[in-house]
Amino acid sequence: MELNQRLEEIFRERAEAVRAETLCLGLGYTAVTTSEGGIGVAYTYLEAKTACRMAPADLGCEGQPAAGLLARIVSPHPIERSAALALVNALNHAQALTLPEDRGPEALLDRLAVARGTRVVMVGFFGPLVRRLEARGAEMAVVDAQRGLGRPGEAEARLERWAEVLILSATAILNDTAETLLTAAAPGVRSVVLGPSTPMVPEAFAHLPVDVLAGMVPLDREGTLRAVRHGQGTPALARFARKVCWTRG
Repeated sequence: MELNQRLEEIFRERAEAVRAETLCLGLGYTAVTTSEGGIGVAYTYLEAKTACRMAPADLGCEGQPAAGLLARIVSPHPIERSAALALVNALNHAQALTLPEDRGPEALLDRLAVARGTRVVMVGFFGPLVRRLEARGAEMAVVDAQRGLGRPGEAEARLERWAEVLILSATAILNDTAETLLTAAAPGVRSVVLGPSTPMVPEAFAHLPVDVLAGMVPLDREGTLRAVRHGQGTPALARFARKVCWTRG
C-alpha cells in the first residue's frame, strides 16, 4: 500500500542513523523505543492463533539499526507491520510533540461539523465517540469486524453514497484497508484517522482525503512500557501520553 511505502521513505534516513532499543509485543499494543530517546506504540494486530509462536523468528531487532524493522512496514504479516508502525511513531516522537493538543471528543466532532442528522461511518468501534455522536443526534453506521459489527463491504458502500463523515481507526493501516476506505469516500466526506496507532505524519497522507489526524504521544516511557507489557488498552496508555491533533489547512 502506498501509505506504508511513504512512511518507510520518510523515515528511512533517520532509521539508518538510530538503533531500535526495545521491542515489546504486548497483547493489546506494541511499543518500540529508540536510541535517540523516542518511543512509539501501535495496536498489536494478531491474526488467528494457530501456534505458540506469533512473531517471525527473525523479528528480533533490539540493538540493531532501526532501518531493518522499519522495512517491515510493507510486510504481508500484520504483526510485523504492528512493530514497524510502533517504530515509525517512535522515530516521529519529537516531531509529534510539537503538534497542537487534542482537546477531546467534542472538539473533534466540532472540527468534523457533526450535528443532528449528520451521517457518520465509523470503522473501528470507539465507545466514547459513539456516546457523543448519539447525544448530538447523528446517524451512525458502525463497522468493526472483530466485534461482529456491520457487514462485509458495508463501509465502502455507505462511503460512496451515504456518508458525510468517516471516523477511521488507525488499526486499518495494519490490515491494509485504510487506503481502500479513504478512497471509497465520495468527494466532500470529512474524515479523521485516530487512535494511539495513528502516525502523526501529515505528508504520508498527502495522497489521501484525510482532514484530521488524532493520535497519542507517550510522555512516560516506563509507564507506557508497563501498560503494554500488562496487556492494557487505550485508556491505560492515555494516562501516560499527550493527545495531539493535526487538521488539514
